[in-house]
Amino acid sequence: MSTHRLDPHPDLLTDVFDPSRAPVLTVRPGDDLVVRTLDCNGHLGRITGGEDPPRAFASRRGHCLAGPIAVEGARPGDVLAVTLRSLRTDGWGWTAAGTPTPLNERLGTTEPTRLLWEVDDESGTAVDADGFRVRTAPFLGVVGTTPAEPGEHSTIPPRPGTGGNVDCRSLVAGSTLFLPVQVDGALLCLGDGHAAQGDGEVCGTAVECGMTTELTVDLVAEPALPGVHATTPEGRIAFGFDADLNAATAAALDAMTTWIAADLGVGRTRALALASTCVDLRVTQVANGTWGVHALLPHGALTRG
Repeated sequence: MSTHRLDPHPDLLTDVFDPSRAPVLTVRPGDDLVVRTLDCNGHLGRITGGEDPPRAFASRRGHCLAGPIAVEGARPGDVLAVTLRSLRTDGWGWTAAGTPTPLNERLGTTEPTRLLWEVDDESGTAVDADGFRVRTAPFLGVVGTTPAEPGEHSTIPPRPGTGGNVDCRSLVAGSTLFLPVQVDGALLCLGDGHAAQGDGEVCGTAVECGMTTELTVDLVAEPALPGVHATTPEGRIAFGFDADLNAATAAALDAMTTWIAADLGVGRTRALALASTCVDLRVTQVANGTWGVHALLPHGALTRG
């Protein structure tokens, strides 16, 4: 197996998913990668509170991502396993609030506000300019394969068929995210580093930061589920994405019920009854136009024998 490095050179970045875009790197299943990504806006330097540094893209149509990365042998119908082995921030980050979304207007929180953070990966904390401190748990907001439909696809909504802007704070180091493949090579794109985030990403941003991620990519012959799902240090996770929160919730719960039923060899109704005793439903994010919900089965919470 080989190890590849990808740095944020302008020619190696994208702000859309596009099946016609040539891969910037081709790897084999089982290969390791070290990928450094800029913050979601593609700032080429540190934000200090004065004039913002230049960005990698002149427009602001999507996240600044590394990729696409092709995986040899990946074909439509396959499932790509992305194992996140290490995530380290660039040591600083920002959080912006006040965008006039329907949620912010309802809350009366439309005054533009930005927090600047010093991030210390060793202590696991971030401190803003006023001394407010939060615990960090770095992860990537966007990890996704490319949709098959021709044309450019926004990086903003998460998709049931390819993942993308999932924004799940549980996807920390030690997690494996399973993504369906819709195009030859999978065309994986990733970025949108977050040093810290609560479930929901309620103001629309987290502690946004550049990130260096060590990961492994592989193909899975018999995945637990055909759709987007994950195993994390916390437990198993099944996802639901939809413009309707009820539909997103039902999709996540349906996938988790299927997973439990297959794993324990029981019927779906019994699997749902078992899930009701130990599965947590969490609102993944409310920031991206498409609601995200995930069902979490903690490790060891449900056993047999």
